[in-house]
Amino acid sequence: MFLGAVVVLTAGIVVVVVLTRSPVRTPGCTVALPGQQAYTFSPEQMNNAATISAVGTKMGLPPHAATVALATALQESKLRNLEGGDRDSVGLFQQRPSQGWGTIAQLRDPVYAATAFYEKLEQLPGWQTMPITEAAQAIQRSGVPDAYAQWEPQSRAMAAAFNGQFPAALTCRNLTLAAPGDLATAATEELGTAKLSGAHPAGQGWTYASWLVGRAEALGVDKVSFAGQTWTAESGAWAQDSAAGPDLTLHQAPAAQRSE
Repeated sequence: MFLGAVVVLTAGIVVVVVLTRSPVRTPGCTVALPGQQAYTFSPEQMNNAATISAVGTKMGLPPHAATVALATALQESKLRNLEGGDRDSVGLFQQRPSQGWGTIAQLRDPVYAATAFYEKLEQLPGWQTMPITEAAQAIQRSGVPDAYAQWEPQSRAMAAAFNGQFPAALTCRNLTLAAPGDLATAATEELGTAKLSGAHPAGQGWTYASWLVGRAEALGVDKVSFAGQTWTAESGAWAQDSAAGPDLTLHQAPAAQRSE
């Protein structure tokens, strides 16, 4: 809490008035894997990262594919869905309509853009064992081919969280929740299934749970529980919860509700 003081002189008497102000609550999403450095991004960035990784999951690709895609998007757009860029570049991956990637409208659709990137990646011989920066450069053909390497630690951490390799690895806090979105449609388009609630193997359950937290602000999700742990938009953290069972459950906030 911020503390300040104002000195007021009244009839020769010194009066000190203490002012208080609530601390600034900065929105953010953090990936923290055991024994590794934590990485924090804005809710907008993590929302886009969740979509990129989910599309890879839907296509049956391994976490390495998401790592390449996320490192590329971090370098090209800082994980923001840009309206423009160099020449006719657009979107998360700064793909160019003039190079056959699609129309501007298509490339501004994160699901389409991520799918197009992964399809190019799958056509690259040996991409599964190729260094991140080499795979990204082979697809993007950037003027700064080594720049993708700087994002490898962050992208690996996000890919691991979004692919369910570590429980409760992603948190988002101080969100401004949108009105509840069409969760079933978003999940189907990105993850390939609308059946999120219920029993899941650990890896799949944490994949879905992490996607829900990463997309929470945009879809109005204020609570996710899985494997005895619960994340809430109010707390911004995962915690052991005796009321949470082994199955995945979720809740979308009413339209007027916002997290603080």
